[in-house]
Amino acid sequence: MKKIITSGLLLTAFLGNAQAFNGKGDNKFQVGANFQDNATGIMATYDYGIGENMSIGFYTTYLLGVDGDGSEFKDEFDVKARFNANIGNVMGLPENIDVYPGLNLGLRNFGAHLGGRYFFTNGFGVFTEFAVPIAKYDSDVYGYEHLNNQFTFSFGASFNL
Repeated sequence: MKKIITSGLLLTAFLGNAQAFNGKGDNKFQVGANFQDNATGIMATYDYGIGENMSIGFYTTYLLGVDGDGSEFKDEFDVKARFNANIGNVMGLPENIDVYPGLNLGLRNFGAHLGGRYFFTNGFGVFTEFAVPIAKYDSDVYGYEHLNNQFTFSFGASFNL
């Protein structure tokens, strides 16, 4: 087992020439799992680099396993526009690691997120992201309306396009 872990770490080090964020014109697609109170789901993001350390994009999620009669699709689905400050290079991190705090504006709220990406190769990596609402459009959310107005945690695969 020790040899397998050591081999994996060495392989990762040799493949570590990938860049997690390339600046203006960079394209990233991420797909993964979304976790929150009373629901889990699938999520996807797309980010486009508009500057050396800035990107814009969108985030979408669909929550699975929500109890109900099936008529709550509008409450299980969410779309957000987003802005990221890609600060991995500012923090002095290796090229294959990026940290990106950002803001998002969605169908249900205005919020913030903090994410990180690690690329194993030039085209494939992993990510994790935390998001929280800052301002909800409806201050009295309950039931299904609460699904997209709470702290979320996501992780999955990240791809350079």
